Amino acid sequence: MRNRFAISVLALAIWMLLSGRAAAQTKICDALRGAQREVAQAVLSSQHPYDCCDGTIAACLKKRPVCRLVERLADDVCRRAGAGKSRAEIERELERRAASTMGRKHAIDLGGAAVAGDAGAKATIVVYACARCPFCARLVPALHESVTNGRLKGKAKLYLRPFPIRKHQHSTVAAMALVAANKLGRFWDMVLTMYSNFDRFDPAKLPDWASSAGLDRDKFRALLDDPALREKLAESKKEGVRNKVDVTPTIFIDGRRYQASLDRETIEDFVEERLEQAAR
Repeated sequence: MRNRFAISVLALAIWMLLSGRAAAQTKICDALRGAQREVAQAVLSSQHPYDCCDGTIAACLKKRPVCRLVERLADDVCRRAGAGKSRAEIERELERRAASTMGRKHAIDLGGAAVAGDAGAKATIVVYACARCPFCARLVPALHESVTNGRLKGKAKLYLRPFPIRKHQHSTVAAMALVAANKLGRFWDMVLTMYSNFDRFDPAKLPDWASSAGLDRDKFRALLDDPALREKLAESKKEGVRNKVDVTPTIFIDGRRYQASLDRETIEDFVEERLEQAAR
C-alpha cells in the first residue's frame, strides 16, 4: 500500500512537470497566491527582458540555463505584485529600470569628493541630495550602510553631491555644513550626524553636531562663511542643473541616470545587475 502511494505521488509530480504546471519560475514568484499571482503572471507573460533573451520573461524563465537578468526581473515583478502593486504600476517600473541602462553618461566632477565604501569598487553611485530633504535622510544612510557593511560592500562606492533645494528651509546652510565637513575630512560623519538629527534640525546646533562628528568646532564655524567653499557649493548645484537634476534624491550609477524605484533593495539589485552585465 505504501509503495503504491509513493508511486502515485511520483507519477503526479512527473505529470505536473511535463504539463508545465510545476513551479518553473523563482522562489519569490512561486510563493505568490491568488490575485497577486495573477498580476505577476500577466506581467511575466507580456513583458520582455531588455537583454539576454528575446522572449517574454515567462518564456525566458523556461530556457536553460536561465539568464540571470531574467531571474532578477522576475523577482522584481513578483516582489511588487506581492506588495499589492497593480499590473500597470509594475510595467511602468520595468520601463524605468530599462531606461536606467540606456542614455548618455553624464559628467560628474568627483575630484576632492569623499567616498563611502571601497574606493576600488567597480560600480559608482552618485547621489545629488539636499541636506534638508526628508527622503534623502532615509535613503542616503541606507545606501551608505549598504556600501560599507551590506549587500554592496566591495561592489560599489558612494558619493554625495550637495544639491540644496530652495523650498527646503535652511537647505543652503545645511549644505554649507557638508562642504565645510568635507574640507575638514569628515564629510560622511557629518552627513550621517545631520540626517540622524533631521527632525531636530537647528542651524544653531550645527557646531555641536560637527563636534560630535569629530570636527574642530572653531574651524568648522569659520568655514561656514568661507566664500571659496560657498563657490564650491554653487558649482555642485550648477553641475546638477546641467545634468538635469531638479529633485532630490537623484541618482547616477556609473554616470547614467537611474530612473527606477528609489528603494534600497531595487537599487542594490540594479547595481548588481550592471556589474554582471559589465563582466559578460
